[in-house]
Amino acid sequence: MILIPLIMLMILFSVLAAHFKDLMYSVIFMASSSLTLALMFLLLQAPDIAITEAAVNAGLATLIYVVVIRKTRRLEE
Repeated sequence: MILIPLIMLMILFSVLAAHFKDLMYSVIFMASSSLTLALMFLLLQAPDIAITEAAVNAGLATLIYVVVIRKTRRLEE
């Protein structure tokens, strides 16, 4: 069954998103986790939910996060 490796991959992407201090990397891994979830919905024969997940979470939310991060200043330590 291919769902088990996809679940493990989604967990890995989520942990990496929480691990990185650079917010851009975190957003990229969050989008990857969301795309993995959309692929799982597609494999579970729920294409409408998969399209919504990919469009809203992986697309629109990621775009909003990137725009907000780019508008803020970075405080390098």
